[in-house]
Amino acid sequence: MAHNDDLDLAGPASGTGLAGPPVAHDPDADAASRFEQERCVEEPPKDTRTLPVDGERTQFQRDRARVLHSAAFRRLAAKTQVHTAGSDDFLRTRLTHSLEVAQIGREMGAQLGCDPDVVDTAGLAHDLGHPPFGHNGEAALDEMARACGGFEGNAQTLRVLTRLEAKAVAPDGSSAGLNLTRASLDACCKYPWPRADGMRKFGVYADDMPVFHWLRTGVPDPGRRCLEAQVMDWADDVAYSVHDVEDGIHGGYIALRNLRDDNVERAALCADVAGSYSAESPSDLVAVLDELLSDPVLAPLYQYDGSHRALVALKQVTSVLTGRFVAAAVGATRSAAGPGPLRRYAADLVVPRFTRAECALLKGLALRYVMRRPGARPWYEQQREILTGLVHALTLRAPHGLDPVFAPLWQAAPDDAARLRVIIDQVASLTDPAAISWHRRLVGG
Repeated sequence: MAHNDDLDLAGPASGTGLAGPPVAHDPDADAASRFEQERCVEEPPKDTRTLPVDGERTQFQRDRARVLHSAAFRRLAAKTQVHTAGSDDFLRTRLTHSLEVAQIGREMGAQLGCDPDVVDTAGLAHDLGHPPFGHNGEAALDEMARACGGFEGNAQTLRVLTRLEAKAVAPDGSSAGLNLTRASLDACCKYPWPRADGMRKFGVYADDMPVFHWLRTGVPDPGRRCLEAQVMDWADDVAYSVHDVEDGIHGGYIALRNLRDDNVERAALCADVAGSYSAESPSDLVAVLDELLSDPVLAPLYQYDGSHRALVALKQVTSVLTGRFVAAAVGATRSAAGPGPLRRYAADLVVPRFTRAECALLKGLALRYVMRRPGARPWYEQQREILTGLVHALTLRAPHGLDPVFAPLWQAAPDDAARLRVIIDQVASLTDPAAISWHRRLVGG
């Protein structure tokens, strides 16, 4: 696959945005703006007497603040990204990863004409639903939650934002979660569809469909993502791929010089990537990997020793790769959609095929040499045992043992499936250390 291959479109562009500043007042645009800023539960006006005259925040700035100040966001500080949270002060957690996604997405969205606070909010919020122990914990809870529709981190994020976080209350007394605007919630929907056969990823549980239908009102095509969600998703891929490799190199798990000199290992890596992250064939990926490893930008990493000079070089590589991936997507999107502000459903993000392959290969480095490193399996098995044991113990003890937030929800649940969902919500909310502590207290060992 050559560097200048055809572009890989996330979907057909449906518009080119505005060609320039409006020449007249557009009442339809005002109505669209009000629609996007609506909240599911109407709220009284804010008291702004303590603010300067020009200090009133926009609705989207309020959304960003609500996520930033939420309990679910704080808990990300002790949730695993790739490395176990707390195992090394250098390494990323879900919190630092989310901050990086928000920063990358905000700048990329601003270049395209998206509202920067909407993209920022989506970046900050995108992992709020992830359980303890990263994707390993996600798989364990999905198995335990079969009777209530399964578990998926992105569907759980929507549940946290619209139901579980404490900020707003609906007229019937139920929680409205953070009660974000329609546009911000839509931007958080990385997979805007319910679970279906043969589909591993989904973004909404069956009992959250009412609020999902509300936030998706007016979407031109079912299953289509708004541009802000696509920007957040690509920012997530960029941050995940580049920064996890940075952590892996610093931690001594990834040695690029060994990979460069071993044809068999390069082929094995590309097979892993083709099986997990990319639709490209392993042979095509080998060609991309060879070009990536021969890039002079990576040369300083072949002798990485953890010194200050080496850390500077590592950070420079991280910056260059991040900038390349962002610029490639912005440039390709502009080429397809034209000039002017692009937002919501005016266009789709376009990422060049070669760039997607490079990003997938970097993700594969973390998969093969960090997540699947020798000796990791026993700890992963222990993580699954911890979460499985917690679900079993709470099923027997509930509502006793549940947090005060979840105990009333369990008592009000109409059937066993709904009660199981509350228990899954409780376990998913825990940090890594809290899950270990709860297991020790409730199960023993």
